[in-house]
Amino acid sequence: MKARIKWVEQATFVGESASGHAVVMDGPPDLGGRNLGIRPMEMILLGTGGCTAFDVVHILKKARQPITDCVVELSAERAATEPKVFTKIHIHFIVTGRDLPEKQVERAVSLSAEKYCSATQMLGKVAEITHDYEIVNSGE
Repeated sequence: MKARIKWVEQATFVGESASGHAVVMDGPPDLGGRNLGIRPMEMILLGTGGCTAFDVVHILKKARQPITDCVVELSAERAATEPKVFTKIHIHFIVTGRDLPEKQVERAVSLSAEKYCSATQMLGKVAEITHDYEIVNSGE
């Protein structure tokens, strides 16, 4: 996997992935940024949420479960001093479907957290990662 980061101006950068996608990153105004894009540490948190959400949806679909939506809400705490690494991350899944069995959702969340999600496995080396879930019945 490769990526390229190009400095644009002040604290603004454009990140380009090998798959051909780009994203603007910028620092906060107090550090010379203009709030034109997402912060790099926010990117890490978003990537983690995307990684684990992908797993959960994939596992439930593979098990032929009637999933219609999946939202992942993350909250993180960072160290007070440099380097301000994540110290705690909580991942909350909101999984929607028609009569989704709780056992299947719990299994999917656990498999992602304990086996499949590369991002949580990596960040778990420095941060305490917890997760929970709720199931919303779509009633369809």
